[in-house]
Amino acid sequence: MTDRHGSAPRRRTLAVLGASAALVLGAAACSGSGAAPGTSASPAASAGASSAALPPPGPRVTVDPAADVNPTAPVHVHADGGRITAVHMTNPSGDAVTGTTSPDGATWTTTEPLAYGRTYTVVADAVTPQGAPTHLQSTVSTLAPKQTDSAAVDPGSTNVGVGQPIAVTFSHAVTDKDAATRALAVTSNPPQPGAWHWISSTQVDYRPQTYWKPGTSVTLDGKLYGADLGGGAFGAKDVHETFHVHDAWVAKADGGSEQMQIFDNGALVKTMKISLGSPQFPTHIGTHVISDKQPSVVMDSATYGVMPGQPGYYKETVLLDERISNDGEFVHAAPWSVAQQGSDNVSHGCVNLSPADAQWFFDHFGVGDVVEVTNSGGPALPVWDRWGDWALSWAQWQAGTT
Repeated sequence: MTDRHGSAPRRRTLAVLGASAALVLGAAACSGSGAAPGTSASPAASAGASSAALPPPGPRVTVDPAADVNPTAPVHVHADGGRITAVHMTNPSGDAVTGTTSPDGATWTTTEPLAYGRTYTVVADAVTPQGAPTHLQSTVSTLAPKQTDSAAVDPGSTNVGVGQPIAVTFSHAVTDKDAATRALAVTSNPPQPGAWHWISSTQVDYRPQTYWKPGTSVTLDGKLYGADLGGGAFGAKDVHETFHVHDAWVAKADGGSEQMQIFDNGALVKTMKISLGSPQFPTHIGTHVISDKQPSVVMDSATYGVMPGQPGYYKETVLLDERISNDGEFVHAAPWSVAQQGSDNVSHGCVNLSPADAQWFFDHFGVGDVVEVTNSGGPALPVWDRWGDWALSWAQWQAGTT
């Protein structure tokens, strides 16, 4: 529709043309040939003017691994096509994680373990040989275990006898036992063959094929932190202990002769009269290892079922006690049975000695030393009865699980 002067349609046409021109100019301004004012760009430069104006690309920077990371696995920051100039990796509290850069500058690697269930921030810078930079900000998240298992080690850093096994006791039942023992390394000096054996679902013991050699140093290095123990459980922390083996003290208690011979590094040094367990309470046969020694112990028959008022009940303080099994067997002073020592077995399973012999034994024997019992009429000491590890043959022990 026109007005009286017929001018409206013309104005609309000019406005449209103006808009088109503005679009074209805008597109030209965005393309940017890179040519200086007053110069002309080549046809090729004009055709690819958009890319020619961009700076050269920097290195490709990546973080590996980045998710569900085992905290003991090293994290790498890679610069593909350049070199790392700076990496800052921090935990949620802002504390820095240490790392080192490879000689060629292409990779930065963590040098300390991380924590379970954490997210770390990684800020990295890298440049190409031509100086083109790249800046990266990323994250690394570690796995969150269903549970973590701690481990206690016996013995600690101490001096022990030649019969002492190593026991590692976990806070929960272990599902992947092979993974657990792979994480536990034992070295001895001088070297001796040895093996692990699972006593229960929570306890694994290590012993040599034969008694430790006197003077041996034994080190347990348990890389349990980060170890997958199965069932969603991971090790809570590493364990490390070194113990030393003193002279070979071995006592051989014979229920037939009612004598106990004492050997120091294989040499017979003393013979004592003894009384072992009566026929009603026979002493276990086999190799016993001393696990504890106390100047006095209150012994109560109720601990193995003979209650007050029943025949044979007792509760008495006994002196110079060295435990040889968790079934209530000790080597100790027994002044009440001196008349039977050397002739009759009358104890409740213990090795009875005169007060003088008990004092000598207490002064010379300690944790890890050995008491071998024969001809007692009793059953074999169970492997699970601390320390019954020597009840198994070497082949049985190597089989791995009781």
